[in-house]
Amino acid sequence: MSGLVGWIDFRHDLSMQESVIHAMTDAMQTRGPDAKGTWISQNAALGHQALIASEVPAEQPLQERIGAETVAVAVAGEIYNLPELAREIEGAGGVLKTGACPEVLLQAYLLWGDRCVDRVNGAFGFAIWDGRTRKLLLGRDRLGVKPLYYYEYPGGILFASVPKGIMANPRFEARLDLHMLPVALQPRLALPGETPLTGLREVQPGHVLTYTESGLTRRRYWQLTSEPHRDSFDDTARHVRDLLDDIVGRQLISAGPLSSMLSGGVDSTSIAALAVRRLRQDGADRTLDTYCVQFESDLAHFVATELRPDIDAPYAAAAAEYMGSRHHTLTATVQDLLDVIPATRKARDLPGWGQFDASMYLLFRQIRNNSTVALTGEAADEVFGGYPYFFKKDVFEHGHFPWLGDGPRLSRHLSPELTALIKPEEDELARYSQLMSDVPRLPGEDAENARMREIFYLGLSGPLAVILDRKERMSASLGLDVRVPFCDHRLIEYVWNVPWAMKSRGGVKGLLKAAMADVLPPSTASRKKSAYPHVQNPSYDRTLVREASWIVNDEASPLAGIFDTARMNGLIQQISANAIRSELPGGSNQAALLIQLVELHNWVDEYGVSLG
Repeated sequence: MSGLVGWIDFRHDLSMQESVIHAMTDAMQTRGPDAKGTWISQNAALGHQALIASEVPAEQPLQERIGAETVAVAVAGEIYNLPELAREIEGAGGVLKTGACPEVLLQAYLLWGDRCVDRVNGAFGFAIWDGRTRKLLLGRDRLGVKPLYYYEYPGGILFASVPKGIMANPRFEARLDLHMLPVALQPRLALPGETPLTGLREVQPGHVLTYTESGLTRRRYWQLTSEPHRDSFDDTARHVRDLLDDIVGRQLISAGPLSSMLSGGVDSTSIAALAVRRLRQDGADRTLDTYCVQFESDLAHFVATELRPDIDAPYAAAAAEYMGSRHHTLTATVQDLLDVIPATRKARDLPGWGQFDASMYLLFRQIRNNSTVALTGEAADEVFGGYPYFFKKDVFEHGHFPWLGDGPRLSRHLSPELTALIKPEEDELARYSQLMSDVPRLPGEDAENARMREIFYLGLSGPLAVILDRKERMSASLGLDVRVPFCDHRLIEYVWNVPWAMKSRGGVKGLLKAAMADVLPPSTASRKKSAYPHVQNPSYDRTLVREASWIVNDEASPLAGIFDTARMNGLIQQISANAIRSELPGGSNQAALLIQLVELHNWVDEYGVSLG
């Protein structure tokens, strides 16, 4: 984990802007607390904050002088195929001194230009400035595990791992794009690259951007390809297992102790068990530490739901004992969550997720006391089909996002003026239609598998981005690198083409269970799907209702005039009376519908975001 920033300006001398470059770089300090570096020239500047998590640390930004010009690179994240890539570079005539990540990437660029990214397996965002051609290259990993934002203005571009690096530059003004209110109020609706701030974009996953004096161009270097699946079920399960063995082995590279999130479910247990086995096979004198979160109020207030049928902690403890990890359980109170929510907003720089961010932040803070690198089983549900909606034909046969449910939408409670301007229902339909048009089709595929392919594609878009963003922002803000084996593109590419009947053979995530059968304890193998936990506590719910009511009715609120006050008060009263009977997004409780409203308000207020 680390953070990068940069500034290209073809009309002004950046060598006179050293203080601004340092301010931008310092904004990344929590992401990379171990080392800081900057490089400044007349038209280009790079900054980097490093977390020393790999076995081969390197100073960044890295520069190479070629003739009278400089090629400079900054990388945030990790490359998992460094040894193979290094051999390929040396075989092509390149020279490596350390074999560290930035050096390998720079030499790969010198050999293959922007096509170098096609050869990289990892989770990364990078920036390369080529002084010979006066060209900037920005690249992001295939699934968007690591973030990279940019802001283009006449004659220049700002970029950073997270928005605060760009916000530290006076050229950027934080303004909420009113047309993006539906996304600010339901982040799962975001299309790749979108943010609620005017002019602020993310480099899309699987893309490289090139910026020159002529402007910005984009190239998609990776996308899913649909083709017939020929392997038998047993061969498919075996190949999934082989891939996961290799992926986990690559992602275990660390300069210190290793940890893993462990809920006791199939996903996290699979990853942790493979990590324990690999450490033993390698003869490493290291123990895997595993971590789980529970809530103090679970005993009094937990109610089983379809998506969260039970509490993680007992299953996690049983799985840890079975595999032989050193296990830790964090017990969080409502006050613990409320105390760290301001820190979670600073971790994102964008509207957050309240308690969902807070519990993960607390868990990562405990992990960081022991480790700088951890593994997670997140994303398996999107890849293998773990959510209840995958098994509800009546839900996904309708032409809308299956994970949104049929409950109230905050965006449909905007003021009449904004509703007429934004048209939230039309906007939602347009987003759905856009993603449907992007689905890689398989000619001749039967109707059921074709529709399931669409459902998987929808899940690999907005919902996956929400999960990865939360994981990445909360961990990085604490100087922790959390790696996501299920987001290795080789696994995604393979499982994408496995027919639904094979993925679900034997029940929910049957294929994954078959692949991991020999390492899963009976309690995990037979456990129902249970999503990341959220606190069920009337005290927290009352806090949300109280804050939402104040925001909607206070004329001094920065959101005054955005909502239809009467309709919003009606919705808040329904929530307070627990009177909503619709299916809610994410399987959460009714009060959680108000989180985005509360967090939008606090973000606008704390960051001084203007509206319009």
